[in-house]
Amino acid sequence: MKKLLFSVSSRFYCRPPKFPLAQCRLYSDHPHSSLSTRPGPLAYYKSLVNQGKLKHDSYQEKVAFELDNLLGRLDQYERDMEEYHANLSKWYENRENERRRLMLEEAKAKQQGDASLSVKKRRDIFPKWMIRKTDNVEPGVGKWVSYLNREKKLDLLVGERPTAPPAPKGLYIYGNVGSGKTMLMDMFYSATEGIVRHRRRLHFHEAMLQIHDLMHKVWKSQKTEEYLQSSISNWVMNLPFDTKIKEWLVEEERYKQEMSIKNILPAVADKFLADGQGHQRGASVLCFDEIQTVDVFAIVALSGILSRLLSTGTVLVATSNRAPTDLNQDGMQKEIFQELLDRLNEHSDNVLIGSEIDYRRYIGQSSIDQTHYLWPLDSTKTTEYENTWNKILGQSGRRVASQTLPVMFGRSLEVPQSCDGVARFTFEYLCGQPIGAADYIAIAKTYHTIFIADIPVMSMRIRDKARRFITLIDELYNHHCCLYCSAAASIDDLFQGTEEGTLFDLERQVS
Repeated sequence: MKKLLFSVSSRFYCRPPKFPLAQCRLYSDHPHSSLSTRPGPLAYYKSLVNQGKLKHDSYQEKVAFELDNLLGRLDQYERDMEEYHANLSKWYENRENERRRLMLEEAKAKQQGDASLSVKKRRDIFPKWMIRKTDNVEPGVGKWVSYLNREKKLDLLVGERPTAPPAPKGLYIYGNVGSGKTMLMDMFYSATEGIVRHRRRLHFHEAMLQIHDLMHKVWKSQKTEEYLQSSISNWVMNLPFDTKIKEWLVEEERYKQEMSIKNILPAVADKFLADGQGHQRGASVLCFDEIQTVDVFAIVALSGILSRLLSTGTVLVATSNRAPTDLNQDGMQKEIFQELLDRLNEHSDNVLIGSEIDYRRYIGQSSIDQTHYLWPLDSTKTTEYENTWNKILGQSGRRVASQTLPVMFGRSLEVPQSCDGVARFTFEYLCGQPIGAADYIAIAKTYHTIFIADIPVMSMRIRDKARRFITLIDELYNHHCCLYCSAAASIDDLFQGTEEGTLFDLERQVS
């Protein structure tokens, strides 16, 4: 329960205008314009300690040292991967040219065979029912055998696929809430700018939403059909063959492309780190914050996508509150989860931050301004809450208005009151209706300051609302929003047990 309380309390006491960003949470955007002037994680960490912005922690320094070593290996790996992708592109081009040449040879043979067969039929004196039909019958099981035979020929003609250079082992950083995992990961991510071209930093909720979105797009059968038809017709329609042979070519091409998108998770993984044109050159780095396995979909999706990325050379730097073997304490999808563990162990080293200090809570308690969390819900605190809202609005000088935010999957969210980057909600509005991480991310990306009123004491009776509240706080924290709240109880008393049980199970799922 302490983990859950700390993750909430640290957000209430962080006010970006008054404190350096490094004091609250480092992100990937500290300004450095060239590789020669951008410090590595270890040098940057030490500089913050020397400036008094961070308290020295031997566990954090050890992780910064490991990240620094990894960063040093990425420069050569980037060059090796650029050469590899150039060779791979040529290999694909040669293979496709040879494949089409083989297809044309097969088409010519089929057309000649049809012509000779039609002459033979005209001369045949036997009735049709006495003739065994053999024209245009593929050996074995049809298209599958035809496809495999053609692929084997291509292996002999073009040669083996180029081998990717061995990737440096990534890091899986785990430890208690507030121990500095994300801060250190973000130092590393920032330092990779200018070294690695293809890099992404994703939080768990954002990653799951993107996976859903990409899967939805791949599953759109109508668009897939249009894509297949247009790409196939580009080179088949003008060939000098009969309509029947062209139809055969179209079916063979369709089958080949269907095979390439049969496994949806690898297809989704390939889109994660590619550029806007769908191309990738050089190494790739994925910084994944707060890996969790909250349900079956998370296990299946993470296993499929991370396995694909790691097997194709992506370097993973991940954070989690749990060691890899402790991620799936409910025992869901054991075989698939074991595959994920095997990949993580093969491609990353586990590093524990053993500090027992929650630095987020430490910073919050030492803040000179602790007026962001107002309790209880009496007339005095309600007046103070309203005065704070009016004071911030007065600084902007603009009118309060409602706003409609676009959310993923074509949805939208109505914001009742907003003004110049500040928005106001009630707990019930944000957590009492069926909305989730996509909505909270949209809010966090749009507003720098959020007001939430009337937060109740939470127990198992309002489990779903409590879960949404934790997700909301997590995203506001992840996007560095400033939060003002009015609540029924202190932070330490906000989550309570009942005769139905405590919120421990909920904490175990979201930690």
